[in-house]
Amino acid sequence: MNASSLSNQHVVSPSPIYDITPFSALDYPDHLSAIIWFAGCNMRCSYCYNGDIVFSKGNRSLDEALEFLQKRVGLLEGVVLSGGEATMFSGLTEFCRKIKALGFKIKLDTNGTYPQKIKELIDENLLDYVALDYKAPPAKFYDITKNRNFTYFEESLELLLKENVSFEVRTTLHSDLLNEDDINAIASDLERRGYSGTYYIQDFVQDVATIGNVANPQTNFDKNKISSKLPIEYRY
Repeated sequence: MNASSLSNQHVVSPSPIYDITPFSALDYPDHLSAIIWFAGCNMRCSYCYNGDIVFSKGNRSLDEALEFLQKRVGLLEGVVLSGGEATMFSGLTEFCRKIKALGFKIKLDTNGTYPQKIKELIDENLLDYVALDYKAPPAKFYDITKNRNFTYFEESLELLLKENVSFEVRTTLHSDLLNEDDINAIASDLERRGYSGTYYIQDFVQDVATIGNVANPQTNFDKNKISSKLPIEYRY
């Protein structure tokens, strides 16, 4: 099944979780957290180094994850739902309810192509923080992601802009794939829509094989050519 054919579907799996990172001080701003890695994704980003997660069907159940989290009550503050793409999974809302019942805050990492699931989670006050990946401007979105649903991403962005939930927007930069004009186009779009937070640009670093077998970029990226008025922070 290709990425585009997964775009409109929710996935039902008895074991949707690929793995659990028991402790992180970096993935949820100002919070000690665990990371739940959901298996499967509706994108095939060429620079993605989580191929094992993207192509996995999962091997750990939601109940296993909850059992682990019960043992971390009082030791951790938050839970990061990452992947893969967590919002693909039909049981995510109920899973989040159970996480919240344990007293944890929830951060969601998402590509934004399941806006109705994000809305459902927000409507039930289940999300405390969202990291939204702005993969590429519309003209390059399919080339980068192999997914044609940029309009779904736009829905999620507009939803987050109007809802009362903390969120950030971030882009992974591989300068052979995205250039200064592309980053300026993304930043300009964010400004036009009313986003005023920090725009995070994550530098691609090759340390393992990627889905598209891309190497470290050969093209120099000139930060001086970025003209946005948004606060921009580069993550390395």
